[in-house]
Amino acid sequence: MHQLSIFDMDKTLTRAATFGPFLAYAVPRYRPWRVIFLPLVLLTSLGFALRFIGRGRLKELNLALLMGARIPNSPLTKLARGFAGFTLARNSLAEALARVEQERAEGRRVVLATASYAFYVREIANLLGIKDVIATQTTPLDDAISPKITGENCYGPAKLRMVESWMARKGLDRPQCHIRFFSDHVSDAPCLSWADEGFATNPHPPLRALAAKRGWTILDWA
Repeated sequence: MHQLSIFDMDKTLTRAATFGPFLAYAVPRYRPWRVIFLPLVLLTSLGFALRFIGRGRLKELNLALLMGARIPNSPLTKLARGFAGFTLARNSLAEALARVEQERAEGRRVVLATASYAFYVREIANLLGIKDVIATQTTPLDDAISPKITGENCYGPAKLRMVESWMARKGLDRPQCHIRFFSDHVSDAPCLSWADEGFATNPHPPLRALAAKRGWTILDWA
């Protein structure tokens, strides 16, 4: 029996979401002049709020506006590594990270499954000693990346599809796995329902209510 413990990242292991903070960290260190596009970022956010554009497209547009349509791998890797250290120092939940260590100490395989872009999630995972990452992928361009998402934005039902695809690639048969899933947000209800044990971590009100109804464990972490 394979023992898997799958964690969402934003607001599950961290106090706040990470994409906005990544841009705030990276842009001044990479191309400070691109702050002139901030008014357009506000417009894309309004378009998302009004449902003119989707969540994945919002991510693509804002990364392109503030970092460009072609981001070289070398500076991106440096920025992602710096941001990973910054995140764990300034934006992590100590009890959440302790739970990651507890799961690992029990002999369970710890996995991150998050809608955040993989290029910085992998650096955060490296610092946590987590080898397995399921996250939103950018499009490779020789020695650079494009903000355009390859595959699906790892969010909602797509996250479950991506987890199942990862398991298939790793040769992990679902009936032979015991799975725990940890998340703060109701968008992860498909994964929480699918798991053998669901954990609602610092849940927002809709997930807290659903967790009480479904019998998922509620964890309030500091």
